[in-house]
Amino acid sequence: MCGIIAVVRRRSDRHPPTAAAVLGHLDGLAARDAALDLDGLRGVADAVGAVDLSLRGAAGVRALLDDPELAVALDARLADLDRDVAATERWLDDAGHDVADIEATNAAIVAAKDALWAVRRDRLRTAAAVGALAGPGAHAAAVEAYTSVQLALSALDRLEVRGRDSAGLTVLVRGHDLDLATPATAAALADRADPLFGDRAVCAAEGQLSFVYKAAAEIGELGDNTAAIRASIATDHLLRRALEHPDAQVLVLGHTRWASVGIISQPNAHPLSSEELDRVAADGHPYVTGGLNGDVDNYADLKVSEGLRIPAEITTDAKVIPTLVARRLVVGATPDEAFRAAVSVLEGSVAIAASVAAEPGRLHLALRGSGQALYVGLADDVFLVASEPYGVVEEATRYLRLDGETPADPDNPTASRGQIVVLDSDRAGTPEGIVRRSYDG
Repeated sequence: MCGIIAVVRRRSDRHPPTAAAVLGHLDGLAARDAALDLDGLRGVADAVGAVDLSLRGAAGVRALLDDPELAVALDARLADLDRDVAATERWLDDAGHDVADIEATNAAIVAAKDALWAVRRDRLRTAAAVGALAGPGAHAAAVEAYTSVQLALSALDRLEVRGRDSAGLTVLVRGHDLDLATPATAAALADRADPLFGDRAVCAAEGQLSFVYKAAAEIGELGDNTAAIRASIATDHLLRRALEHPDAQVLVLGHTRWASVGIISQPNAHPLSSEELDRVAADGHPYVTGGLNGDVDNYADLKVSEGLRIPAEITTDAKVIPTLVARRLVVGATPDEAFRAAVSVLEGSVAIAASVAAEPGRLHLALRGSGQALYVGLADDVFLVASEPYGVVEEATRYLRLDGETPADPDNPTASRGQIVVLDSDRAGTPEGIVRRSYDG
């Protein structure tokens, strides 16, 4: 199974809503501690739904972080409305009540509960979590970056039902202004260089900084891996320094694993990097990270035929994916063509996500076969990628599903079956930011 999650964001052009504007949606909704009629339920659903829309995205997070009293006031108002909706449900459950349109009333209750849940459990929770990650006084760019990280962590929690023996998250930072040659920064990078790409490894590649956080355990409970990763990110002062510049942006790629090829370990946790024993980013080699759902049936053959020099501790088949992309970049292929050519030689049913440091604002996706799935959610200023719809709906109001089975060319079904998608952060959240091709290009 396994689960992929990714967040591709552009700079938000929305201004944070004011407290008056947010709370104004609730004007006229007084707590009654009693059952609501149909119009009252619909009023709650519409008003709270408007609050939800106003607080989505990084702008909503900034509004709640900039004005902590707004979160307190909002939660109190919504708690009252929650009680009203609950009282209505209890009233309907009691025998003897004659409701003219029971179906419409039930639908209105569901809509009201959904809206209340979205604001109380998604918007307020997200802002609090971003504040804990970013620390006090974070500027807009840092808030946007940590919002992407939080969305990925939240989705990983949801996707753990697909596999939870290990998990990983990479944060590719561009636009930072760290001088990597200063003794302190160079020492920090050297201390965190790790050829096995384990927890808290950092790689300086082609002007970008790639941070990775991982957890692995044969026995554990749901949420353990994400909690460990969250704690590691929250205490990473080098990441916080990299995000201090107002031009800093991130691309986030995460994965939760159900081990099928390779033991359960941090080196085998996805995402994995393209670095080989003799080909590392520090020496100027292309740098790629990637994650896999499914199995690459011919990975052992590819290691031999391509002469891949992979550390012995890394035994997962997913390692060949970023490595093959990097090998094709070396011989002059564009990132788009290098990714397409690499995934085209893989046998098996696969879903793949990868990023190339040379193009840090673009994410590459591939789906082939019937055993896997990938969804791309579209929201304000952001693409959310996940292996299940429930991984994107916290933030996205619409999504598309990749099709890994239908051939694009009926006359050439084998080569054209499967889809490759490239997401562009400059147009994140819009259909124009999505390029979709078949496997044959």
